Amino acid sequence: MIFKGLEVSVTGMAAQRIRIDISSSNLANVNSTRTEDGQPYRRKIPVFQAILDQESKTPVYKVKIPEVIEDPSPFKLKFDPSHPDADPQGYVAYPNVDPLREMVDMMSAIRTYEANLTAFNTHKDMLIKSLELIRV
Repeated sequence: MIFKGLEVSVTGMAAQRIRIDISSSNLANVNSTRTEDGQPYRRKIPVFQAILDQESKTPVYKVKIPEVIEDPSPFKLKFDPSHPDADPQGYVAYPNVDPLREMVDMMSAIRTYEANLTAFNTHKDMLIKSLELIRV
C-alpha cells in the first residue's frame, strides 16, 4: 500500500515516454510521402486510459496507453509535378503531421514526465525519512 504512489508515478512516466516516442516518430516522418502501403505517413496519436486500482482503500488511478491510433485528418497537398509521387494533376500528398504541434506535444510530454519524476522522488524521500524515524 505504501508503494502505490511510486507505482502511479512510474505508470505516468512510462506513458509519457511512449508519447515522446510517438511524437519523435511523427516528426521523423514529416516528409514521408510513401509508406509500405503506398500512402503517405499518417500521424499517430496515443490513447490514454486511466486504470482504477481496485486493491486500494482510496481511489488510486494509474495510466496506460492501450492503443495508438492514426489521425484521420486529410493529407497536405503540395503542387510539385516533378516529384515521383505526384498525382496526374501534379499534387503530392504529404503526411498530416504539423511539426509545430508535434514539438508542443513533445514539450508537454517532457514536462509531464518531469512532474511524475518529481512526485516519485518526493514519495521515495518521504519513505526513506519514515524508515529513518522508525529505526531511531
